[in-house]
Amino acid sequence: MGEMIVVTVVGADKPGIVAAISSVLAEAKANIVDISMTVLRGFFSMIMVVDISEAISDIFELRDRLEEKGKEIGVRVMVLHEDVFRYMQKV
Repeated sequence: MGEMIVVTVVGADKPGIVAAISSVLAEAKANIVDISMTVLRGFFSMIMVVDISEAISDIFELRDRLEEKGKEIGVRVMVLHEDVFRYMQKV
Protein backbone atom coordinates (compact mmCIF):
# COMPACT_ATOMS: atom_id res chain seq x y z
CA MET A 1 0.00 0.00 0.00
CA GLY A 2 1.01 3.62 -0.36
CA GLU A 3 1.14 6.51 2.06
CA MET A 4 -2.12 6.51 3.99
CA ILE A 5 -4.01 9.15 5.93
CA VAL A 6 -7.09 8.81 8.13
CA VAL A 7 -9.82 11.42 7.57
CA THR A 8 -12.51 11.77 10.23
CA VAL A 9 -15.62 13.90 9.69
CA VAL A 10 -18.27 14.63 12.34
CA GLY A 11 -21.22 17.01 12.53
CA ALA A 12 -24.93 17.44 12.10
CA ASP A 13 -26.26 15.29 9.26
CA LYS A 14 -27.18 17.10 6.04
CA PRO A 15 -27.07 16.33 2.32
CA GLY A 16 -23.76 16.73 0.51
CA ILE A 17 -21.19 15.97 3.22
CA VAL A 18 -19.73 12.91 1.49
CA ALA A 19 -19.75 14.67 -1.89
CA ALA A 20 -17.99 17.77 -0.54
CA ILE A 21 -15.23 15.87 1.25
CA SER A 22 -14.68 13.30 -1.50
CA SER A 23 -14.50 16.06 -4.16
CA VAL A 24 -11.57 17.68 -2.31
CA LEU A 25 -9.82 14.31 -2.28
CA ALA A 26 -10.59 13.70 -5.96
CA GLU A 27 -9.23 17.12 -6.95
CA ALA A 28 -5.98 16.24 -5.15
CA LYS A 29 -5.82 12.86 -6.92
CA ALA A 30 -6.04 11.06 -3.57
CA ASN A 31 -7.64 7.61 -3.53
CA ILE A 32 -10.26 6.58 -0.97
CA VAL A 33 -9.26 3.05 0.05
CA ASP A 34 -11.89 2.42 2.71
CA ILE A 35 -14.84 4.35 4.10
CA SER A 36 -17.26 3.92 6.96
CA MET A 37 -20.07 6.31 7.80
CA THR A 38 -23.11 6.37 10.01
CA VAL A 39 -25.84 8.68 11.18
CA LEU A 40 -26.94 8.43 14.82
CA ARG A 41 -29.92 10.56 15.85
CA GLY A 42 -29.02 13.25 13.37
CA PHE A 43 -25.26 13.19 13.98
CA PHE A 44 -23.10 12.23 11.02
CA SER A 45 -19.72 10.51 11.39
CA MET A 46 -17.37 9.22 8.74
CA ILE A 47 -13.91 7.70 8.76
CA MET A 48 -11.95 7.32 5.55
CA VAL A 49 -8.60 5.69 4.85
CA VAL A 50 -7.07 7.57 1.93
CA ASP A 51 -3.99 6.76 -0.14
CA ILE A 52 -2.07 9.96 -0.86
CA SER A 53 1.03 8.36 -2.38
CA GLU A 54 0.12 9.68 -5.86
CA ALA A 55 -1.71 12.83 -4.74
CA ILE A 56 -0.70 16.21 -6.11
CA SER A 57 -1.05 17.72 -2.62
CA ASP A 58 0.97 16.80 0.46
CA ILE A 59 -0.70 15.90 3.74
CA PHE A 60 -0.44 19.45 5.09
CA GLU A 61 -2.05 21.13 2.09
CA LEU A 62 -4.71 18.42 1.92
CA ARG A 63 -5.48 18.79 5.63
CA ASP A 64 -5.90 22.54 5.23
CA ARG A 65 -8.21 22.13 2.22
CA LEU A 66 -10.32 19.46 3.95
CA GLU A 67 -10.61 21.49 7.16
CA GLU A 68 -11.64 24.57 5.16
CA LYS A 69 -14.25 22.56 3.25
CA GLY A 70 -15.52 21.22 6.58
CA LYS A 71 -15.97 24.78 7.89
CA GLU A 72 -17.85 25.70 4.71
CA ILE A 73 -20.34 22.87 5.15
CA GLY A 74 -20.53 22.98 8.96
CA VAL A 75 -18.68 19.79 9.96
CA ARG A 76 -15.40 19.13 11.73
CA VAL A 77 -12.67 17.38 9.74
CA MET A 78 -9.56 15.83 11.27
CA VAL A 79 -6.68 14.45 9.18
CA LEU A 80 -3.96 12.24 10.63
CA HIS A 81 -1.17 10.33 8.96
CA GLU A 82 -1.76 6.60 9.36
CA ASP A 83 1.39 6.25 11.48
CA VAL A 84 0.19 8.93 13.94
CA PHE A 85 -3.25 7.35 14.09
CA ARG A 86 -1.79 3.92 14.84
CA TYR A 87 0.53 5.35 17.50
CA MET A 88 -2.38 7.16 19.17
CA GLN A 89 -4.26 3.87 19.43
CA LYS A 90 -1.36 2.31 21.38
CA VAL A 91 -1.32 5.01 24.06
